[in-house]
Amino acid sequence: MNQKPICLITGATSGIGEVTARELARRGMHVVIVGRSAERVAATVARIKQATGVEIETLIADLSSQAGVRSVAEAFLQRHRRLDVLINNAGGFFASRQVSADGIELTWALNHMSYFLLTNLLIDTLRASAPARVINVSSDAHRGGVMRWDDLLFTRGYNGWAAYAQSKLANILFSNELARRLEGTGVTSNALHPGFVATRFAHNNGIIWGGLMALMQRLFAITPEEGAQTSIYLATAPEVAAISGRYFVKSRETSPAPQAQDMAAAARLWEISERMLVNSAPVLQGGAHSPA
Repeated sequence: MNQKPICLITGATSGIGEVTARELARRGMHVVIVGRSAERVAATVARIKQATGVEIETLIADLSSQAGVRSVAEAFLQRHRRLDVLINNAGGFFASRQVSADGIELTWALNHMSYFLLTNLLIDTLRASAPARVINVSSDAHRGGVMRWDDLLFTRGYNGWAAYAQSKLANILFSNELARRLEGTGVTSNALHPGFVATRFAHNNGIIWGGLMALMQRLFAITPEEGAQTSIYLATAPEVAAISGRYFVKSRETSPAPQAQDMAAAARLWEISERMLVNSAPVLQGGAHSPA
């Protein structure tokens, strides 16, 4: 049996996800990455092997699809009986409204529902592996986010940035409610802002949006190596092993926006997210020590 700590990272074929995977592998973790494209996953594995000499494990799935999320959880659990660190990192920005295979607005499906479903599918293994850590990559874009409770899926008046900001707010609300439900279990849940990072983020949105983002990244963005530091810190630092329900920027605890600290909203989001599951799934119940 593999005695190394096991870390599962979504969205790890480029940018901060790839750097996080590479550096955690370099530090002795057994890293499992999830990506949508088999070709890109293979290229990432080759780059990490060349840089570190370490082999990493891979899973292929489209995490905007709930079936894809379930396939990742099933494949992981077939191979492993423990999980020490789960890093929910996959995400995207979509300038025009699109829907997932499940009929859910794509930003919400990928940026929020994948975090919610994958974590709940792996929650029993995380608790059995305690002490364990869940790390949710959010963004300071949440500060402009508003939960559109009457239209979370933007069926009216779609705005790509508003949808993205709402999803990043949802990441923190989910992270905080997860921390509350896991209190006393030895599993922590924290969210983070990686910074404005020069990655492929938003380059999938045509010439205008993609070109604008590329220009802004050239002018203002930090490197993926810099952007990955907070994820790496939360995955490894002994001093945060027992800290949960917090938000980190530049590896320091920071107060998120007031709307991200609303625990009633966090509980409401959890209940709504349960109802958005296409098929039944194990979902961690509200009590601190309740069974999943």
